Amino acid sequence: MDIFNVLTLVGGLALFLFGMNVMGESLERRAGSKLKSILERLTANPLKGFLLGLGVTAVIQSSSASTVMVVGFVNSGIMQLSQAIGIIMGANVGTTMTAWLISLTGIEGEGLFINLLKPSSFSPVLAAIGIVMYMFSKKEKSKDTGCIFLGFAVLMSGMEAMSAAVAPLKDVPEFTNILLMFSNPLLGVLVGAVLTGIIQSSSASVGILQALSSTGAVTYGSAIPIIMGQNIGTCVTAVLSSVGTNKNARRVAAVHLYFNIIGTVFFLILFYIAKIFISDAFITLPIDEVGIAMVHTIFNVVSTALMLPFTKGLEKLAYMTIKDTGEGEVFQMLDERLFSSPAVAVEQSKKLTENMAEIARDSLITSIRLIDKYSDAEVRDVAKKEDEVDLYEDKIGTYLVKLSSHSMSVQDSHEVSKLLHCIGDFERISDHAMNIVKTAEEINDKKVVFSKEAQHELAVMQNAVTDIVRLSVDVFERNDIELAKKVEPLEQVVDMLKDQLKSRHIERLTRGECTTEMGFIFSDLITNYERVADHCSNIAACIIQIQEDALQVHEYTHGIKEVGNAEFQKVFEDYKKEYVL
Repeated sequence: MDIFNVLTLVGGLALFLFGMNVMGESLERRAGSKLKSILERLTANPLKGFLLGLGVTAVIQSSSASTVMVVGFVNSGIMQLSQAIGIIMGANVGTTMTAWLISLTGIEGEGLFINLLKPSSFSPVLAAIGIVMYMFSKKEKSKDTGCIFLGFAVLMSGMEAMSAAVAPLKDVPEFTNILLMFSNPLLGVLVGAVLTGIIQSSSASVGILQALSSTGAVTYGSAIPIIMGQNIGTCVTAVLSSVGTNKNARRVAAVHLYFNIIGTVFFLILFYIAKIFISDAFITLPIDEVGIAMVHTIFNVVSTALMLPFTKGLEKLAYMTIKDTGEGEVFQMLDERLFSSPAVAVEQSKKLTENMAEIARDSLITSIRLIDKYSDAEVRDVAKKEDEVDLYEDKIGTYLVKLSSHSMSVQDSHEVSKLLHCIGDFERISDHAMNIVKTAEEINDKKVVFSKEAQHELAVMQNAVTDIVRLSVDVFERNDIELAKKVEPLEQVVDMLKDQLKSRHIERLTRGECTTEMGFIFSDLITNYERVADHCSNIAACIIQIQEDALQVHEYTHGIKEVGNAEFQKVFEDYKKEYVL
């Protein structure tokens, strides 16, 4: 084996890993939009969790990615540890699909059907279809499908390059001697674990072993322990991913590790028994790509069958290892591990934004109540809520900006844009609530009492503002377009009320029925009310406009006010009658 073979081997490995990465990410994007609905049907039934883990991993071609995803789900509260255990077991079985796909490179024969099954025959066709779909299709899903085909073709090309590069090794005695060292089961397990831990993919390390098996120098005796170790090594990704998470998420990584260690110990015992009672002929028999795929599958299926009835035991073992202290944090829902599944990350962001919206709404309603009925306790409550809303905006905004740099579907991208726009408006509503509280404090400190007429006018405007805030939060939470169309007419009524209240206030000033100081307080109040309504209008307009893949909020709000918009005029007139001075 000369330097050119080494370069070919390195290049083939690079293509193999790159192809696997491209194919896996594309498959994940293609399936990402369905993950939310799949997760909503999750139950604590281990068998259903197993089937889910098997299916998802078979689709995205990576047990590491599936397990990291599950760590993120548990950390963010989407699922419980008991649900995650079955999924992890299914992921271990699902990842064997890759080995079977790679084993196609070892097919031999000259028949038409046999040749059609060889990757060297269909990979170029897939690559051609893939590049056409990727370059010329305008649909994101079609582009992702093209990437899947391209990734698979590159993966198979890399596999064939590795097999061709190591082919001369079959005539090198030193190479055979090195492989004989792995016949020691413990050493084989260690090597398999270290190799997989380094490249963080059991599918990739199994593929490398399959490439080496093409030399004919890899035996069942050396391959079986390595495959066992590869299943332990793949736990490294989940363990690293769990660093900095909550205790339940760390328990997921612990369960994954325990599951593979227990399975490996069980198979090592069987392996030693087999060496005693079975002829060495089997142990020294050369193994090929199909044999490796078979062993990989048997190991994971038998380990799962062995452990599936004892999921509660695994859960208790994880709890014994990582003891519960009862700590929790709402913003753990915003887990960056969910970036691998943007649809779920977006959904978690929306849940937190709904919390933020409700806090801002309650804060505003409380602040308005303080104008007529002052309370120090409620003043402190509004101030606390304002700090919470500021924190929500910071955490959610930072998370969404990071998420937006990842590849996602058009629908998820629209949702991210909507959330980024709305969190700013909810934060400003909370700010205006604090402004109103400061005015309430001034009224209380100076013992200001408005005239009966002014009190009535403020009450009408306060009712309108309270209703528009409640309506806007409902619009956001339900994503209701028809309900959103009722916000702008009410915002126009609030604007109209502000103008009327200003005019009436000036009349009272000229009649000497109101002081200048009271006038400033009155003006500050109605200005804050009007601006709250403006932000409610922005939220509703954003919900509507996002459906049309555009965010020209001001164009929308201007357009619906134009004469001839019968729907707007009808709702506007109804609100005018409801909020009359």
